[in-house]
Amino acid sequence: MSRLRKVFKWLFAIGLAVIILALSGECMIAARAKDRLYPSISSIPPNPIALVLGTAAETRGGRANLYFVRRMEAAAALYHAGKVRHLLLSGDNGTWGYNEPMDMRKALTALGVDSADMTLDFAGFSTYDSVVRAKRIFGVQRMTVVSQRFHNERALFIATQVGLQAIGFNASERGIQKTRRSWARERGARLKMWKDLALGPDPHFLGNPVVLGEQVLP
Repeated sequence: MSRLRKVFKWLFAIGLAVIILALSGECMIAARAKDRLYPSISSIPPNPIALVLGTAAETRGGRANLYFVRRMEAAAALYHAGKVRHLLLSGDNGTWGYNEPMDMRKALTALGVDSADMTLDFAGFSTYDSVVRAKRIFGVQRMTVVSQRFHNERALFIATQVGLQAIGFNASERGIQKTRRSWARERGARLKMWKDLALGPDPHFLGNPVVLGEQVLP
């Protein structure tokens, strides 16, 4: 066998192994979350806290981001139905002029959520950071995660691994056009999740503990 054929053989074997591992990981994440995901208000059990995962309020083109809109609608629905008492809004505030938690607070206030029942986590730079900080900074032990199903699956898997009791409320995906880019982004996020769980790093920023409901905003 020529040297080139050997190289191709090894590359094929490595590629096949990566595909098998990725598919196995996908199945494991989905299986672990299957019985803890809820699509309706009537079926979901109550929890004291909802962790609302952030995303950009607007698309790059300046239009409303429906992922954001649907998550805020879902969080407000849980709150008004009495299925959660307090909302922990976790998102990215790493660059000037970009503030996911404040955007979430503004949207939820417009939907009738009392500002006293919201606490903002400005250092939720990733789903891993949001989940770990919910436990270590905000003292959460049981929670309902609010996002779209694909995102909830990953968040619940992380929560289980770090010792949190969590269920997920699936925000509607009505009107959302899924793209290859969004699919690829989620696959990359899941690969990063495995790295984070294997290495167990601290979140990008920890800081001092915060008591839910006692946050003083500037």
